[in-house]
Amino acid sequence: MNSSALAPLNATFKRLHNFSHLASIASWDQAAMMPTKGNEARAAAMAELQVLMHQTLTDPALQAQFDAAERADLSDTDRASLTEMRREWLLVNRLPQDLVEAQSLASARCEHAWRTQRKANDWQGFLGNFKEVVKLARREANYLAEATGATPYEALMDKFEPGMRENAITALFGDVKTWLPELISTVVARQQNESVVEAKGPFAIDQQRALGVEVMGLLGFDFEGGRLDISTHPFCGGVPQDVRITTRYNTATFAPSLMGIIHETGHARYEQRLPRDTVYLPVGRARSMGIHESQSLSFEMQLARSPAFLALIAPLVKKHLGDQPAFDADNLARLFTRVHRGFIRVDADELTYPAHVILRFEIERALIAGEIEAEDIPALWSTKMMDYLGVDVTGNFENGCMQDIHWPSGMFGYFPSYTLGAIYAAQYVATIRKQQPDLDARIASGDLSPVMNWLDTNIWSQASRWSTDALVTRATGEPLNAKHFRAHLEARYLAA
Repeated sequence: MNSSALAPLNATFKRLHNFSHLASIASWDQAAMMPTKGNEARAAAMAELQVLMHQTLTDPALQAQFDAAERADLSDTDRASLTEMRREWLLVNRLPQDLVEAQSLASARCEHAWRTQRKANDWQGFLGNFKEVVKLARREANYLAEATGATPYEALMDKFEPGMRENAITALFGDVKTWLPELISTVVARQQNESVVEAKGPFAIDQQRALGVEVMGLLGFDFEGGRLDISTHPFCGGVPQDVRITTRYNTATFAPSLMGIIHETGHARYEQRLPRDTVYLPVGRARSMGIHESQSLSFEMQLARSPAFLALIAPLVKKHLGDQPAFDADNLARLFTRVHRGFIRVDADELTYPAHVILRFEIERALIAGEIEAEDIPALWSTKMMDYLGVDVTGNFENGCMQDIHWPSGMFGYFPSYTLGAIYAAQYVATIRKQQPDLDARIASGDLSPVMNWLDTNIWSQASRWSTDALVTRATGEPLNAKHFRAHLEARYLAA
């Protein structure tokens, strides 16, 4: 980005990138390493940093710089960069500083308390902090909606999915709900007749970690530019030059940690392959959270649960966890495609996962709209879990409405990104299969380049150069199309 018209703005956004770098690493430390008594001081420091970033983007001098850049004769690339900078600038300038600071403090306190309250199944204790987070999120939503003409929930969702409309998500999820429950029931009934050998633990954490690290290497993770740690809730954080991913372990079963690591490695590869010449600018970042989730789900669901990939890693599983019949390639393929109506979203199979997302979308949309209050969530959660998955979570807050980090952190509007990501991922792989008819054979042989090179060329290297619709259309030849997702699920789970 060498245009002189953009130089002052580029300097400001590079400064913001450096602030964000510090915030990201401090946030990772808060989740993975920080002692409990450090939370109040960390929350205050993080809030101060958020205020500093807010002040940087609300500097009155930026208005003239944007006006001058708009009038300049810019290349298409520079024009795209200006568009992304303006988008971020407008978003921040629509929110008062006191709200930014209050949200940072409230979410830090709520999230920190949630880490122990969830384990204690303490909904009432959680509710006090959470109500403040909801109040501030509604205030933010109203500010943004008033400025843009969007609905309040749509205004929050737009932070994660630029340009996505609430009615589009409602229609998309409404369509999925017409066929998903029957497909789940059909597959569950069918799998009851399958012979599956369960893996016999315990599986030591150091052995699980060693397996995860070797699979990360197979998937191309750059360990000189990132690391793997443990946290209450698996996540990918840090910055493109220093990506931090986390998982959690259970010695009774190895599958959740392994698939969690693969999922987060998908996020990490995206970050590690973003173009370095624009990494400090909004145009150099990931396009949207739906696109980000499409990377993790391309890795975890499309690739890692395929028979070809499981045949490839079966020797690694035996190497680290011991040689037992459960780890034969054919049995691993059955183990990792078992459909189970469970409590936990992050442990859900790809068939039931969308139901977990849809119920969260419906609840948080009603919550932000003021149609329900925080106190109403447990009963509504229980009803929808029973309706969509036939699972009773009454009174089980730990494995019900308190299970996710998103709401305590104030991340309302994020959940649709997960199922959008699954739909995008299915569309990518359908495209790759057309270009590489021998894809499964190449994966089984250890050649993952058809997938990695396609993602690198069409998604990772493009960053935010294009709108989401344009990015997907350029990559696959069509905009978002859920038919590929349904076709993938039916092919994988109903094939003879």
